[in-house]
Amino acid sequence: MQRTIFTFLMLLFSTQGFASASDLVNQLIDNPQQVGKTSRMTYLFWDVYDASLYAPQGEYSKDQPFVLALHYLRALDGKEIAKRSLKEMEKQGFNNSSQGEQWLAEMEKTFPDVSKGTLLFGVRTPEGTTQFYQDKKLIGEVKDSEFTIRFFNIWLGEKTSEPAMRAELLGLKRK
Repeated sequence: MQRTIFTFLMLLFSTQGFASASDLVNQLIDNPQQVGKTSRMTYLFWDVYDASLYAPQGEYSKDQPFVLALHYLRALDGKEIAKRSLKEMEKQGFNNSSQGEQWLAEMEKTFPDVSKGTLLFGVRTPEGTTQFYQDKKLIGEVKDSEFTIRFFNIWLGEKTSEPAMRAELLGLKRK
């Protein structure tokens, strides 16, 4: 059940989308290299997404720029993705309801409905903000460093509900 949290913002490039996706990643961070990727995320019997993490020289640091990418394999509602993202932040200890409402509103405004083949990217910028891209288009930005930490911790933080996926993304577990 907990694996549904990762329905929300990851990508392992398919051969069809790789060229345009790698072009964008190259524009977003210097000398990007893949840190890790996940096995296909499946919930019950549905394939949901594939995921990859990119960082300069392939060295992830939570305090430096990186790109968390997702290739969706099924349709999902953007507002539901936003709600689930906030719930996952709360599970890790975030408990500021008024700030959470603000973040939820920003995510609901930003996150598109996705379908099979949609490419989404979450970017930790050099300034510590979060930018979201669909394919090559900037679709939103949250200029709050706490949001950046909380949001990416859904996948990359030590308190994630999916430690095996975290290990794969961080390149700690090779398949």
